[in-house]
Amino acid sequence: MSAPLSRRGFIGHAAAGFSTLAIPRLANAQGTPAPPRRAAQIEHGVAAPVGIEVNARPIPDFEPRDRSRTRFGSLEYRSGLVLTSPHRRFGGLSGFRFLDSKGERFLTLSDQGTWFTGSIRYSGGKMVGLDDVEAAPVLNAEGRPITEKRLWYDTESIARDGNLVYVGLERVNQIMRFDFTGDGTRARGEVLAVPPALRKLPYNKGLEALVFVPKGVPLAGTLIAFSEEGLDANGNLVAFLIGGPTPGQFSVRRTEKFDISDAVLLPSGDLLILERKFSWFTGVDIRIRAIPLKSIAPNAVVDGPALFKADLGQEIDNMEGIDAHVTAEGETVLTLVSDDNFSMLQRTLLLQFALVE
Repeated sequence: MSAPLSRRGFIGHAAAGFSTLAIPRLANAQGTPAPPRRAAQIEHGVAAPVGIEVNARPIPDFEPRDRSRTRFGSLEYRSGLVLTSPHRRFGGLSGFRFLDSKGERFLTLSDQGTWFTGSIRYSGGKMVGLDDVEAAPVLNAEGRPITEKRLWYDTESIARDGNLVYVGLERVNQIMRFDFTGDGTRARGEVLAVPPALRKLPYNKGLEALVFVPKGVPLAGTLIAFSEEGLDANGNLVAFLIGGPTPGQFSVRRTEKFDISDAVLLPSGDLLILERKFSWFTGVDIRIRAIPLKSIAPNAVVDGPALFKADLGQEIDNMEGIDAHVTAEGETVLTLVSDDNFSMLQRTLLLQFALVE
């Protein structure tokens, strides 16, 4: 159903945040090959830690066309923010992880090698702003910004094992590990050994999501790495089990041309995969699928039901990060963040939903 043009710009039929001019940028973010950039062309990295101001505008309704609607599949909309900053290096957010169990302290990073930390401020259970936001460069083993090395800037994913933080770099298909004990984002990273097949993932369609499996559940001690659009012989999405009891390669069944943008493991044992797809005719769609962790094994092809779908008729953008926390009342809340590609025509969104079934 068509929607009229708005001041934010709609494309084709309903679009809640993109203009036609934004589509080429998003197409590149989705994996269209682009000429390699040299480190000197990194425009949005920081050289040293710096506190920054981040402003937040609330998103009262997830679907502007029906303000009474709060239920979307298995999720119920809680609140959302449009984030802006006078600091020109804020944006491009990809991976997202909470640093506490309350859903307040967070760690995210841009796809140009910059950490962002801070706290979400709530009022009445709804997000209202961010406090104490700091930007800091992602450092290599020598304590230098990783962006000084050619192509080492596309930091797309985060996983946590307590104070150990893993970061996936897409263009070079490498994984770095940081020990945040004491130093936090000042920690120096070490490059981990990864399966040779992971290193061969396609340029700009490679390593996109990381999940660390904690103790007490199947695959404990395993780092799971997902490709964005690296495909196996049957056209399914390639993923890897690194370390743990059964290292190896498996696949996630690819349907409706969706690609993986992030993932999170719930206390229930379900692995939620955040996916997106792009079309020149309809723009962007996103989806969240639930994959039972117990179904993942070397050589397996895993699948699961879609819990949530949204398109540009809702308040989405280029959603690239997801995490979960459990409230004091026992409610599982999902937090999603978008990558604005440092474009004035896209938005940095922070969205929260409760998992209701």
